Amino acid sequence: MDNSEYQIDFTKPVSAHFVGIGGSSMSGLAELLHKRGFRVSGSEKNPGDSCRRLEELGIAVRCGHHASNITEDIGFVVYTAAVSGDNPELAAARAAGIPTLTRAEFLGQLMGQYKDAISVAGTHGKTTTASMLSAILLEAGMDPTISVGAVLESVHSNSRTGHSEHFVVESCEYRNSFLSFRPAHEIILNIEAEHLDFFRDIDDIRHSFRLFMEKLKEGSHLVIQGDIAGLAVLTEGLKADIATYGIAAQGKTYDYSAENISWDGQGCGSYDLMHGKTALAHVSLGVVGRHNVLNSVAAAAMADLLGVPLTDISNALRSFGGASKRFEKKGEFAGVTVIDDYAHHPTEIRATLDAAANYPHKQIWCVFQPHTFSRTKKLLDDFAEALTMADHVVLADIYPSREEDPGDISSRDLLSKLEKYGKDVHYFPSFGEIENFLLSNCANGDLLITMGAGDIVKVGEELLKR
Repeated sequence: MDNSEYQIDFTKPVSAHFVGIGGSSMSGLAELLHKRGFRVSGSEKNPGDSCRRLEELGIAVRCGHHASNITEDIGFVVYTAAVSGDNPELAAARAAGIPTLTRAEFLGQLMGQYKDAISVAGTHGKTTTASMLSAILLEAGMDPTISVGAVLESVHSNSRTGHSEHFVVESCEYRNSFLSFRPAHEIILNIEAEHLDFFRDIDDIRHSFRLFMEKLKEGSHLVIQGDIAGLAVLTEGLKADIATYGIAAQGKTYDYSAENISWDGQGCGSYDLMHGKTALAHVSLGVVGRHNVLNSVAAAAMADLLGVPLTDISNALRSFGGASKRFEKKGEFAGVTVIDDYAHHPTEIRATLDAAANYPHKQIWCVFQPHTFSRTKKLLDDFAEALTMADHVVLADIYPSREEDPGDISSRDLLSKLEKYGKDVHYFPSFGEIENFLLSNCANGDLLITMGAGDIVKVGEELLKR
């Protein structure tokens, strides 16, 4: 069957199989479908914690991708973009005439079941902002369904099945997956050069975001960062009601803004939430950094437009402790504080290191693992410039993710760039060597940040065991 014609009947649960079920988004979607009464199974090359959680819920997870995992009772198959076209499970499903849908196609159909599906999009900050908005709706008793890219402490999962018309969805632009979604409202956080292994350039990215915004109908809410370049051209002629947001500054105006920002001893911000020139509430955050002030204004703006009481907005943001892998404190060893952060783009690195500057520390050690060869090569100069914000930089090998090593870029290239800046920078080819170096050189009172979207978190976790 042509997938463009196949529509899931969510009122009639059948068997569904997820190829690559262990991914952060896929595991959450599998859980959502399971809680709707569907019989869910899945497969994963290297099952981890997320798969163990699914098995505890009664979802069958099989190790490895095999044609035998596709049984005749399966109604449809969902697969990730990382799964190749010759995957044996996809081939078996197609040969048997079983409909196959990408994760994005499936999520789009699921969103269509909710009157107020809210997409949180942008090249940075999606997980945190979607998590903040989810926390606000939960505080207000609005019982949302949630699908985000990190575990929320309040629900102990990256997904939640609610019983209202509200559905908060983290919406990624990679491979134009968000163009398969069906949002009723959108938050656009930023539009920058990213995923350049897929997009041609920034204009190609802007074009995709424009198509995404065109999905909104009259009466929809679009909350968008007011400092995005060429915003007027980008949003011209849209049907949605548009509300801009930002951080108050001379000569800049926004529909929603943060004014009178102050910082506590842990680097967490407090500010006056403004709607135009009217003060709505005073907000105190439990997460660090200027970037999280901006994220919280976006979440607060959407919540206000949805009619959430201001007391619920401020209370939720005060108690919000962050999403996993976003400036997440892992512990301490020998007086050294260990933080793990998902930053893997120069803008994210700057935001994290800027936040670290206001966090208690003597020296900042950044242990950075570049993510993908294509991103490292195309943004090499920007990576080097961003990392200069740390006192000391330790580099691991590039995490390949979905890519093969082209042989023309490595962490040694980043090392050379940082040496030209005069930075104290080191490169080691193994995590063991990195750990031994840090044990010998970090001092009591220092701040150690393991940074990247790969497996660099293991370095900090091993240090905490010693």
